[in-house]
Amino acid sequence: MGMNGQNYKTKLGQYLELAQSQGASDLHLGMGRRPSLRIDGNLLLLTKEPVFTQEDMQGFIAALLTGEQQKRFEQEKELDFGYTHGEKIRCRCNVYLQRGYVAIAIRLISFQIKGVEELGLPMILHEFAKMSQGFFLVVGPAGHGKSTTLAALIDEINHNRTDHIITIEDPIEYVFEQDRCLIDQREVGYDTVSFNRALKSVLRQDPDVVMIGEMRDPETVAIALTAAETGHLVFSTLHTNNAAQTIDRIIDSFPASQQGQIRSQLSSTLVGIVSQRLIPRMEGSRVPAVEVMLADSAVKNLIREDKVYQIDLVIETSLDKGMISLNRSLVDLVRRREISEENAYVYSINPGELKNFLSNGSGMMP
Repeated sequence: MGMNGQNYKTKLGQYLELAQSQGASDLHLGMGRRPSLRIDGNLLLLTKEPVFTQEDMQGFIAALLTGEQQKRFEQEKELDFGYTHGEKIRCRCNVYLQRGYVAIAIRLISFQIKGVEELGLPMILHEFAKMSQGFFLVVGPAGHGKSTTLAALIDEINHNRTDHIITIEDPIEYVFEQDRCLIDQREVGYDTVSFNRALKSVLRQDPDVVMIGEMRDPETVAIALTAAETGHLVFSTLHTNNAAQTIDRIIDSFPASQQGQIRSQLSSTLVGIVSQRLIPRMEGSRVPAVEVMLADSAVKNLIREDKVYQIDLVIETSLDKGMISLNRSLVDLVRRREISEENAYVYSINPGELKNFLSNGSGMMP
């Protein structure tokens, strides 16, 4: 390509505008490759664009980084930073080396926060935005919309309550515009030295609602549980497959001597777990399939008594309370012709049960 500095800035701006207009979550630039966008989870090559040379990559680096940042990149071989293009496009960028060449990954931060209905999530989720205290988790694989679901609930609180919301994120993915709530968004590495440091001080900052980007380690979990016990509403995410596995994972992350105490704290603070997958729609884009577990007295007892393996059965038999099993959610999407049967099987954790539901017409959601 070989352009001067200003041109690289302009070109970068054009890629970012294209990424935003196409609803892409990420933009990737690398030496010896064409630029690519991640849209609905899939990478899409911009085939009309040139293959970048080393010179091009240096041009993009110069357009993105300040002199100070360039020095740090040379020393540390990778760098994480924020970048803003115009009024409307904010990004998180990471520059790194691969096989000795520079590569750039850019995540677009969204200002458009969709609500529960708009995202195609079950109405029961509104209940979690009305609670005054407790521990609520959204779980599922990476890139399946956990942060998006949490953002919907946080923004609902923002519009309906007068609370102090603090988020601790790495990196920030959605920017909230304060409405009725006071919102502080703290980004690890920018606004706070580390995740744990921010967590330790969060309860001294007088929050009502705390959103922790991810449950990374037992220490994070312990602080979240304590916050929930002391009258705060705590939201977070975990990379687990379903509610039962999530509870097991949390308890198992602690040494045996502490597990009893964690089990008891979890049973008293947990309000719900939503597990979700984004499944390809028949006509493009993706739609969430969700399992919803509400921590009712039956669930709380099972956690306390170390019988977590029975939780799936409770979810399956508590439709009337608003609980939803993943298979019922999948069946519902198949019936509404949103997703194909093949994809329902791909994402099901229990394909045998799914087959029964699909063949005998049961499994409808209320």
